[in-house]
Amino acid sequence: MDSDRKFILLVLGIPLIGLIYCGLGITVMASSIAVREHPIISGAIFILLPFSIAVYIWISASAKAYKKFSINKKKEDRN
Repeated sequence: MDSDRKFILLVLGIPLIGLIYCGLGITVMASSIAVREHPIISGAIFILLPFSIAVYIWISASAKAYKKFSINKKKEDRN
């Protein structure tokens, strides 16, 4: 995937996915009796799901960058 396609996905795709997720959450909150009876638990799940995905992506990217940095540093130390 080239950088232009990644940028388009970032600029257009992620906000659209967010809107769909919000719409789904509002629909579930409006139509489900169990969600209305337990708003704190359902709200926590609604918030923690995208937060957990974001944390996973952030940590994976950081680990990949750290690994790349440490490999390059080892090569420089050998020379």
